[in-house]
Amino acid sequence: MLIRTQRSNCKSQNMKNKLVHSILVFVLITGCFPSTVIAQKTQINPLNLSYRFRPETNEISRREAADPTMIVFKNEYYLFASKTGGYWHSTNLADWKLIETDQIPTEDYAPTAVVIGDIIYFMASSSVNCPIYKSSDPKSGKWELVSDKFPIAATDPSFFLDDDNRLYLYWGCSNKDPIMGIELDVANNFMPIGKPDSLIFANPLQNGWENPGDFNELTHQAPWIEGAMMIKYNGRYYLEYAGPGTEYLSYSDAIYESDSPLGKFHLAKNNPMAYKPAGFINGIGHGSVFKDNYGNYWHIGSMSISVKHPFERRLGLHPVFFDSDNVMHSYTAYGDYPFVLPDKKLKSEADWQIPWMLLSYKKPVTVSSQLTDHPAENAVNEDARTYWSAKTGEKGEWLMVNLKGKCTVNAIQVNFAEQDVKLYGRQKNCSYKYLLEYSIDGKKWKTLSDKSQNESDTPHDYIEFAKPVTAAFIRITNMAMPDGKFAISGLRVFGKGEGSIPQKVTEFKAIRSADKRVVDLKWKSVDKAVGYNISFGTKPDKLYLNYMVYGTNTQIIRSLNASLGYYFRIEAFNENGISEKSEVVHVE
Repeated sequence: MLIRTQRSNCKSQNMKNKLVHSILVFVLITGCFPSTVIAQKTQINPLNLSYRFRPETNEISRREAADPTMIVFKNEYYLFASKTGGYWHSTNLADWKLIETDQIPTEDYAPTAVVIGDIIYFMASSSVNCPIYKSSDPKSGKWELVSDKFPIAATDPSFFLDDDNRLYLYWGCSNKDPIMGIELDVANNFMPIGKPDSLIFANPLQNGWENPGDFNELTHQAPWIEGAMMIKYNGRYYLEYAGPGTEYLSYSDAIYESDSPLGKFHLAKNNPMAYKPAGFINGIGHGSVFKDNYGNYWHIGSMSISVKHPFERRLGLHPVFFDSDNVMHSYTAYGDYPFVLPDKKLKSEADWQIPWMLLSYKKPVTVSSQLTDHPAENAVNEDARTYWSAKTGEKGEWLMVNLKGKCTVNAIQVNFAEQDVKLYGRQKNCSYKYLLEYSIDGKKWKTLSDKSQNESDTPHDYIEFAKPVTAAFIRITNMAMPDGKFAISGLRVFGKGEGSIPQKVTEFKAIRSADKRVVDLKWKSVDKAVGYNISFGTKPDKLYLNYMVYGTNTQIIRSLNASLGYYFRIEAFNENGISEKSEVVHVE
């Protein structure tokens, strides 16, 4: 049953008149989701932002944004990221507008921002004298210099304002040096107070997640430890840091805890706190945690593509929770499927989930043309690092997915790839124009979404349909490209199939190797399962880490803390839903 309602996207009075839009109420089906009613708008990762092309004409053309800081200023959201030529503004975490400016160093890496009173203060990485800027009107793009005499060369800086209005700075980006911290004197142009403290040192022999490699397999290389960020909750300080390297699928954020903003810190047992090593797009490191207008916490971090260049990256958003023991954890299960953008305080991970499954994984694909090295099946293989490319970028190139049966289609994400693109820097009038259609028989087609007049830069376009459709085929047809060939890394279709959900996984086993950072998981394959989600943690009731796999019944995980015991649980999923969870297994 579908019911239209109206809601305001913003809680405060000064925002209530800015945006009122229709949203959807869906009755959740029984199975892995409770039979209840939700009324939400949805979002998906990677975020559909106007990621800028790098300006260096001597390199392969590629998009990039990373190292994000999100702040809430006057009940609206401002997102700063590396190499953007500006920053983004939103009232609802769904619709983003780029604010271009040349008054702050938007070409420097790892920007940080903090709200003090009615002013935003800004800093970015610098090898000398990190300048500090301020703005009381960030929508205008106007900023003023506060100081260019800061005496510390702070790489990956991060501000933290404590409850007592004392300000701290954390920084560090090295495969040798630690994460550092110091208090700043706001009244004295943000000058440091005292000497810096060394707070976090890499320990890859103990912490499996710190070992480099897509799968933490490069155990003889030193990790890059960087991207510090502090948050306080219930009087407890959580110091976040990223590793082992931004180009890896294993890129994640772990945390240390303390009773003081400058330590002494001890390693939290739930690590990495933000962890997404598998799925369509991976990595969620060097992020920031913020609280939205309804009291929900979120983590926004850097997600890796890293094909054209190690720094080819995108941004991803996931909810954060603190349990009754104040254990901080980011919820990343099905973390690149559609999720709720709440208009209220979420109580649990289940409130965040949408009962839409992926319908397009490895389904038969037909195309108008293809390059040999970029075949059609790459558009549905759930790997952002590979893609299908047509032979041209001309109008009329198309791709069709056979869903192999009638399905309810609720949303589609179109992830474009840059094949033979030669664009550099921020582009004007950069847009993808296309037509989405659906069919029951593959012969008679109806329009699903007409983007032939699109003028926005939407490299990861996401369309949630006001009225779901029944379809067996989905087709996308090119109308115009900004440059290069018509290429797609993921035509991802979400909704529900008409079949049954998978059976519960049995014979689930976990074997820890001599290297206690590593566990080998095996289970009996489930008939008609598309994939599996593994949840694990250091206590049976705190399985906060998630690892998604497709098309296999084994998985090696190398991200464990060598000194802790772990608990594991698994569930199977397909186009129709998610199975009952398995029994929990334990390894010492």
